[in-house]
Amino acid sequence: MESFFTALALAFVALFPIVDPPGAIPVFCSLTVNSNSKSRNKTALKTSVNVFFVLLVFYLIGEFILDFFGISMGVLKIAGGIVVMNTAWEMLTSKEKISGEVQEEGKTKEDISFAPMALPLLSGPGAIGAVIGLSMQGYQADYILGISTGILLIAVSVYIALLLSIPLMKILGKTGIEILKKTMGFFILAIAVQLIVSGITISFKL
Repeated sequence: MESFFTALALAFVALFPIVDPPGAIPVFCSLTVNSNSKSRNKTALKTSVNVFFVLLVFYLIGEFILDFFGISMGVLKIAGGIVVMNTAWEMLTSKEKISGEVQEEGKTKEDISFAPMALPLLSGPGAIGAVIGLSMQGYQADYILGISTGILLIAVSVYIALLLSIPLMKILGKTGIEILKKTMGFFILAIAVQLIVSGITISFKL
């Protein structure tokens, strides 16, 4: 059971800053501005379910993808670190994680739970790279269950953040959300640097 809780904590700590559920609140509020509370809650639930399945599928097939394309763990960490670093920089410089064009397109869609909310906003390239990296750690039953549960908790976090999006926006305001976003961005940047350093170390066996 110890490996289960270790894997659960590993998945949650690695994914939460990258998925960044609080950071999705402003976009979610913008895209659901004309929706009633029932419709907004339904979209929040569907988004969290989509995030769960996207991350879980890439976790389960991660090693196969790396083997198929002949990508080493070191290269994956370096590439993932660069992608995550870009995400962190966008957060620190207040640049939106998805473009204005994508947001405008989302406002005209009936269902935004998969695109653009789940992809690319929440379970984007950085999060996908992270779960693929986790898949390389082994396939013991306790480990798989722990990582899967960690991904589930991330999805639950997404649901809670989106469900409380309107009250949180009223309490924190745009300034509070921005401060939270920059704080998360700093930690994500640190994770990105660690990934790159680890990838270089593995690749060159330093």
